[in-house]
Amino acid sequence: MSEDNTNMESIDKSVESLLETVSDAEVNSRRSFEEFTDERVLISHDAFGKKQMKIKVLEVSDENPASKWKFGDRVKVTKILVTVKHLTTQEVEEAEFDIESIERELAEKRHYSSTNRWIPAGDIKNGYVVGSKHTRLISDAAALDYIQF
Repeated sequence: MSEDNTNMESIDKSVESLLETVSDAEVNSRRSFEEFTDERVLISHDAFGKKQMKIKVLEVSDENPASKWKFGDRVKVTKILVTVKHLTTQEVEEAEFDIESIERELAEKRHYSSTNRWIPAGDIKNGYVVGSKHTRLISDAAALDYIQF
């Protein structure tokens, strides 16, 4: 009889510990309304509607913007992770780009650079760049044929 009581007590303790873990995870995973971002805002499409692109910010520069009062709060992006999904085949490609080195390479080879790596801080949602700013970040990589979108 005491063996059964011991087994029941150990089961009760393990169930309680599991419940505590689950409830803690649920509380910590909640987002406030301000943090919620619709996925569609983060995706851009190619001209033919056959590809989708999503860009995650991996690294930003600690450089201060030239005039915050004129252009607002911005950050200078140095590394990104580009994810391209082919809608016809459902194939997904990912590539990491060091925008700073690509910008230097384009300036060296073609004597110009079209990248504007300064992105408004409000256009970065949950670590991803809003779709309307994608062209701004990948223009030099596209000019050097590193990415075709």
